[in-house]
Amino acid sequence: LGIAMGSSEAVGYVNREGAVTGWLNELAFAPVDYSPSAPVDEWSGDRGVGSLYFSQQCVFRLAPKVGIDLPGGPDVTKAEKLKHVQGFLETGHEGALKIWQTIGVYLGYGLAHYAEFYDLNHVLILGRVTSGSGGALVLDGARAVLAAGFPELANRVNIQLPDEKSRRVGQSIAAASLPATQNRRK
Repeated sequence: LGIAMGSSEAVGYVNREGAVTGWLNELAFAPVDYSPSAPVDEWSGDRGVGSLYFSQQCVFRLAPKVGIDLPGGPDVTKAEKLKHVQGFLETGHEGALKIWQTIGVYLGYGLAHYAEFYDLNHVLILGRVTSGSGGALVLDGARAVLAAGFPELANRVNIQLPDEKSRRVGQSIAAASLPATQNRRK
């Protein structure tokens, strides 16, 4: 399973035989939080979906809660907003650390939920949200949740974070790193 955490959540999956399934893997709009108070996605109108937990949208939602104001104005891009918060993270800001630790916890529970539908063996996480020290925090948080609450899954699944340059280009690296697939059509 490849998960790119960027402007949204992008996911790709191949099974153990190296085949792409016939499923749509649009997990950005699949629920991961079933709480009635979960945030609502502005585009789909759905509550508690993956894009709100595994993307820069999560960073933007949590930043004000930890005392980080996001830059505003019509000329400020979402990428610039993310870099702004990542700047706090790289200086060791306690609130920023909590954002990425929280995303890691979300990911751990999200992976356990995804494993109810997907036969997980290897998970690749990438995307701009994982850039810098944030990637290791997300990875550590996810692994800790799996080890504590889902030990069988923790022992079976290898969660990997690629090098810094590869992380930033998310989806293209996920596609390029897929194993060779077989054409099952005759």
